Amino acid sequence: MYFHHLNSIPSKEMFPGYNGKFVHTGTSTIAFWDIIANSPIPEHSHFHEQIMHVIEGEFELTVDGKTELLTAGAVVTIPGNIKHGGKAITNCKVIDVFMPEREEYK
Repeated sequence: MYFHHLNSIPSKEMFPGYNGKFVHTGTSTIAFWDIIANSPIPEHSHFHEQIMHVIEGEFELTVDGKTELLTAGAVVTIPGNIKHGGKAITNCKVIDVFMPEREEYK
């Protein structure tokens, strides 16, 4: 499938406060998140490479022990197997790209 319309993709709450819509390409997963303010994501790691783009709101992210407050326009690259976690400070819209695909998001 070449064309995807977010308004026709059902949203899934993958973690408390993290509602996502997912597009899978065969080699990557693109996650479109709506995150509720004060929702944490515990520190974790995975073998997937991750690119995070904050579209709207403020998100505090810690990657490999370094913490930053991210605002609209911030882009973060997270190599596979690096610990990271954080918390939405405000309601946020975030796009994550994972390589390879996140099977558990299908």
